[in-house]
Amino acid sequence: MLIIIILIFIYLFLIKPGRQTRREMMKPFEKVYITHRGFYDNRTIPENSLTAFRKTVRNDLGTELDVQLTKDGRLVVFHDRSLKRMCGIDRVLTECTYDELLQYSLLNTDVKIPLFEEVLSVLKSDTPLIIEIKPEGDAIRTCEETVQLMKNYDYTYIMESFNPLVVKYLKERHPEIIRGQLAYNMVGDENNRYPFIVRFACTNLLTNLVTRPDFIAYDVHSPLNLSFLLCSKLFRAECVAWTVQNEKDLAHARKYYQQVIFDSFIPSDITPHD
Repeated sequence: MLIIIILIFIYLFLIKPGRQTRREMMKPFEKVYITHRGFYDNRTIPENSLTAFRKTVRNDLGTELDVQLTKDGRLVVFHDRSLKRMCGIDRVLTECTYDELLQYSLLNTDVKIPLFEEVLSVLKSDTPLIIEIKPEGDAIRTCEETVQLMKNYDYTYIMESFNPLVVKYLKERHPEIIRGQLAYNMVGDENNRYPFIVRFACTNLLTNLVTRPDFIAYDVHSPLNLSFLLCSKLFRAECVAWTVQNEKDLAHARKYYQQVIFDSFIPSDITPHD
């Protein structure tokens, strides 16, 4: 019995998030819905485009976006590792220079992949902004370049990543920034290229030991995970739901999460402005 109790305490110590003394700083993100990659439809308005972020601002919403670093060190806003889905070209973004990216358009529109600076120029300073550092390329350098750029702006923002090393880097080098651990059921993802032990640790938030995140951003479609539930209910961690895609998801999210990132539908209590 003693061994079991000790193991339980060790487990709880491993998954414990950061101190919740900074939750007040996340209140702006709880007051609005957060658009996923901007307010897009991937028909006339591509995701992570300036048009999508302008629409977010017109509707007084927050937004989440994805940041990567090009081969020549430019911060751009783009989600996928490859350009194939969004641009029809089978190239890896981090292996392209920014000038090369300007040759391609998003989803057969005349819209280009934007620089992060360009996106910031269309957002309002009080637009709640969630910046995801993608794991592609040199993620730590991407993180540091993003942090340095944000010093030039007085924006309401927080940062997150699937890569625990990025979250750990923020904890150690930039503790003033609100940091979040992105997670989902990696164990059940056959396409995930990481070793099983890494997928198991990330799925069950065991990496919290070294990252102590200020918030947990967990996939709303993953099965309810014990570690997530303990973080949400026992440790009362700030939790962000990604990605809510219908009213059923929204009702589920409201039980366990304080923040909601959405796409593919418009919540019934939003009256959109085009």
